[in-house]
Amino acid sequence: MMYTNDNRIVMTLDAGGTNFVFSAIQGGKEIADPVVLPACADCLDKCLGNLVEGFKAIQAGLPETPVAISFAFPGPADYQAGIIGDLPNFPSFRGGVALGPFLEDIFGIPVFINNDGNLFAYGEALTGALPDINLRLREAGSMKQYKNLLGVTLGTGFGAGVVINQELLLGDNAAGGDIWCFRNKKYPEYIVEESVSIRAVMRVYAERSGDTGAHTPKEIFEIAEGICPGNREAAITAFSELGELAGDALASAITLIDGIIVIGGGLSGASKYILPALLKELNSSTGMMDGSRFGRLQMKAYLLEDAESFADFAKGGAVEVPIPGTNRKVGYDPCKRIGVTVSKQGANRSIAMGAYVFALNHLSKGI
Repeated sequence: MMYTNDNRIVMTLDAGGTNFVFSAIQGGKEIADPVVLPACADCLDKCLGNLVEGFKAIQAGLPETPVAISFAFPGPADYQAGIIGDLPNFPSFRGGVALGPFLEDIFGIPVFINNDGNLFAYGEALTGALPDINLRLREAGSMKQYKNLLGVTLGTGFGAGVVINQELLLGDNAAGGDIWCFRNKKYPEYIVEESVSIRAVMRVYAERSGDTGAHTPKEIFEIAEGICPGNREAAITAFSELGELAGDALASAITLIDGIIVIGGGLSGASKYILPALLKELNSSTGMMDGSRFGRLQMKAYLLEDAESFADFAKGGAVEVPIPGTNRKVGYDPCKRIGVTVSKQGANRSIAMGAYVFALNHLSKGI
């Protein structure tokens, strides 16, 4: 990892609607015992007070002065300006709060704020899935290397971020990479997040099973696994339908990005039921009015968790073609392909590493 030997310290925050968890990273490793304080989302003074208290507690135990604060915070927001807008789970932020400038004034160091989808993607692109896949490809003797990534988090909502050649796509309105608001394939009048979220898994299970009791996704997964009593077919369908409808949205997104898809978040633990339907959707067909049919994507999508699938992914369709008028040949791989994988380091680690690397990169560029 490129910052293993970097001695600069960045203070980080895992900002939930209930608790704030503060820490610090140096050389790609957490160097502080986490400090946990309540978010106090309904009282702005208490919320801001706990933010300051938490970062001061971390700073007091550090071996040297940190160079920045960097963390994910829910939107809507103008992340570049450090202003957080009207958050449904932070009622005290109504009207907008200049959180970044507030913390900069107190600590005297730069403050970088992004959303969790962006930082998840950035962490996976620079410290997680992307370098790991490229290493595995080299070890397999493949010359193919990937530079672009779409990071997806499946949980309370349908989060996403895009990294193009090590650069995070922020967008002109701090909305780059958002796919939660794509049209829903099954319910076109609604956003896709209505079918790709925790609430969707719970709703579909209740509809298919007739069981109106409140079941968490963890319980529904255990029903699918046969560990807990319940309607196993309905439980499997709840996850596979999520995979199908996520796949539809991702097919549109990855057409523009043309890179690796990495999936994380709490629901990714049910990937064995989600990914087959997701891959089927990515590799589905479309056509033209003359009756011709072809793949929906220009690329074939491979499931990189499967050894046989990864071997085919690494092999591709490499051939040598002659240069006209010479005795020489050049390598040519006509097989356009992308991979889908599940985060190995987990969403929380990727988000923290994304925040850390984002801060250091911007400081190095003088941004």
